[in-house]
Amino acid sequence: MFVAATVALAGAQQLGTDGPWWLELSRYLPYPLLLVPAFAALFLSWRLGRFWVVASGVAIVVFATVAMGFVWHPGRREGNLRLMTYNVKAGNAWLRPGGVEALAREVARYHPDVVVMQDAHPLLRGRPSEAEKAPLFGLPEIHVAGQYIIASRLPLRDCSEGVLETGGEPLAFARCTLDSKGGAVEVMTVHFESPRSGLNAARHEGFDGIVQWQQNHESRLAQARALARALEHGKRPLILAGDLNAPESSAVIQSLLAVGLRDAFSSAGRGYGYSYGHTLRPAFSFLRIDHILVSPQIGVSDCFVGEKEASDHRPVIADLVLPVVHAAHESAMNSATTAP
Repeated sequence: MFVAATVALAGAQQLGTDGPWWLELSRYLPYPLLLVPAFAALFLSWRLGRFWVVASGVAIVVFATVAMGFVWHPGRREGNLRLMTYNVKAGNAWLRPGGVEALAREVARYHPDVVVMQDAHPLLRGRPSEAEKAPLFGLPEIHVAGQYIIASRLPLRDCSEGVLETGGEPLAFARCTLDSKGGAVEVMTVHFESPRSGLNAARHEGFDGIVQWQQNHESRLAQARALARALEHGKRPLILAGDLNAPESSAVIQSLLAVGLRDAFSSAGRGYGYSYGHTLRPAFSFLRIDHILVSPQIGVSDCFVGEKEASDHRPVIADLVLPVVHAAHESAMNSATTAP
């Protein structure tokens, strides 16, 4: 029974886009813990014969790869831009002795060219207003918009921020045009609604909690669909990065992939790439909810996650291969209207 349930769940998660409430909820389970009963089933199957041993082993492989999101890309190419997305939880960092310094060390560890940060505005606490655009974490180009900070060692221009109406919880965003050796690229960061309230309600409140979970998921999905519509007709190469609060198999991320974006970790990562969960009760990362998504013009040579000590979220780092944009084409792009 466990073997059948394991294979069925893994298949349903991959094939179902916006599935029933229980399927969407299942994407947030601490799957590494569920390997314990899987190995127990394998142990018990030795007494049932070879068929059940093989079936239990196959179930574990399917569970540990498909259901848990394992990817492996052995090849590497040289990138020309390193980008990091990081939900820094700056308010929490200020409360911990040395918390902001730990964030700075984590950024410096990977020498990114660009960092997009969410929950970041408290990092500027104590700075006079005229110094808000001063270098941050050694990166000289800074754009601040609400909770977002875009910091870069390369020139930023035409930075903006805005809000997308979704029919529910609105979605704020920040974006800048990055001038790189490969040409101009749009960099955008967002932070979708947290699943925390819905997950807690589903866990503790019975049927009423399930209703709240469904509303929570639908709000996040509406944000993703509104963003997808806004990005659908963009002209420049795009990097969209942030805390999207959903795993790649969910309808939330699939809505963005449907307009031509692709996930950097799935394209070039190795392993699981889990970025969240280490500050929860399991005490290890088990969810990949922080993403770097890129448009088809941008290559991905590598993608990996950082360390867990400085924030509730690990950073996600991608080495990208930006296209070479000729001057005439760039002039045309400058004259075109881009969305949102």
